[in-house]
Amino acid sequence: MTKRIPDTIVILLTILVIFLMLTWVLPAGEFERAEKNGISVVVPGSYHPAEQSPQGIGAFLSAPIKGFISAAQIIGFCFLIGGAFSIVTRTGAISAGLEAILDFSKRHPKYKEFILPVIMIVFSIGGATFGMSEENLVFILITIPLAISLGYDSIVGVAIPFVGAGAGFAGAVLNPFTIGVAQGIAELPLFSGWEYRIFVWLVITAIAIVFVMVYARKIIKNPEFSPVYDLDRTRIFDNQSVERTEFTFARKLILWLLLSTLVILIFGVTKYEWYINEISGLFVGLGLAAALIYRLPLQTSIDAFKDGAKDMMTAGLVIALSKAILIVARDGKIIDTMLNSVTGIAGDFHPFVSANLMFAVQYLIHFLVPSGSGQAALTIPIMAPLSDLLGITRQTTVLIFQLGDGLNSMILPTSGVTMGILSIAKIPFNVWLKWIMPLMIFFYLAAVLLLIPPIFMFVYGPH
Repeated sequence: MTKRIPDTIVILLTILVIFLMLTWVLPAGEFERAEKNGISVVVPGSYHPAEQSPQGIGAFLSAPIKGFISAAQIIGFCFLIGGAFSIVTRTGAISAGLEAILDFSKRHPKYKEFILPVIMIVFSIGGATFGMSEENLVFILITIPLAISLGYDSIVGVAIPFVGAGAGFAGAVLNPFTIGVAQGIAELPLFSGWEYRIFVWLVITAIAIVFVMVYARKIIKNPEFSPVYDLDRTRIFDNQSVERTEFTFARKLILWLLLSTLVILIFGVTKYEWYINEISGLFVGLGLAAALIYRLPLQTSIDAFKDGAKDMMTAGLVIALSKAILIVARDGKIIDTMLNSVTGIAGDFHPFVSANLMFAVQYLIHFLVPSGSGQAALTIPIMAPLSDLLGITRQTTVLIFQLGDGLNSMILPTSGVTMGILSIAKIPFNVWLKWIMPLMIFFYLAAVLLLIPPIFMFVYGPH
């Protein structure tokens, strides 16, 4: 009998209990903090003992509501963005646009070597901008038969949307659910540093595309090379099993509206220093405009918005509980004690080595907390002041989180999306893991190299 992996909420509650007990064991201490470029930063060398403040059962019971209050703006941001994107999704514009590209590939198979990179880039853009993830559960029903019809296998069919969007998610440029949450907690201008993240996105997406293309060419030359060769021979596709979405003028207009919104977003955050309130308003406006263009009935629009916000409920709970852990540690005065201890170890290394240790920690934590926004809420409050002490910019710390969170999202056994996609595709997890592991190694090495410019050149955004 296979043991079920504990839910993220259970894991966070367990961590909360552990931190509660640590307030009774670890000595209390505090760093002094000062304002620097509008950010409250830790003053190196200022750590001093403080009066012990152990937390009890009352702190445990009240910590979740305190977490909600502390993270209210970020949680509300996630609800509103999720609702707005749900309206856009409900119009079918994104599905229709992707299906139009897929249909083109079927009509012009001679371009198939160019089709795979183009489609993966489209999915990567989705991952980099609005955190495309769950949508892949639907698209693999289209891309698997497409890949097989082009002479590839079902692994390529899964990789087109899943690896494509995953690469974009790891190289996130404007993802509000990871970059937005992390920068908000790190007290950085929202979506600042996007110029270097575009370069990161290009590198990671290129690696993903080359990896999939090299494998696809091997399958063309020798179909039996595929680890799912026997499985694919048994597949029978019903062309009517997936409902097609017509690419109407209204849907094309909504896609242009989405693109314009992203351009306005970049302009707003760079020119006028927009923050959570302004960006939330921008996306709410996007949702309303999409509903009007597509002439969605009022109740349908409201239902779509509620469904999108509902999908963010788990993320909201994870963010609140993550903040609750930090509140218990803060009230127990052990956060700075832990920072001082870690600094004593990591501080002996060059900032580049310390940055890579932080990356490895973020990479491993993602297995326990598969929610990107939840991981940001859990780790950034510790990592941001730690980076102050280690001589690493907070912008680089957010980049470290982004890479650690995103690069292993395609191999997470704790992720419902990962396991759901493999279940639909009927590909065993061990087969998928063996196939994708070389790509994970390339990703990891790329991440190490991508951290060199921010660390050595100190040009990546404000400290």
